[in-house]
Amino acid sequence: IDGSRKKRIAKGSGKDIQEVNNFMKQFEQMKGMMKNMNKMNMFGKMMPGMRR
Repeated sequence: IDGSRKKRIAKGSGKDIQEVNNFMKQFEQMKGMMKNMNKMNMFGKMMPGMRR
């Protein structure tokens, strides 16, 4: 996401740009972790209640 979009998100949510950046970083990390868990097929074994 480019800088102007981050500014709009921050303004619309009442947060600063730094908080938006931190959120985006956490989101990408969680996305990567979920992808890795799915690859290792641990998702079903560790959290059986969260299967689709």
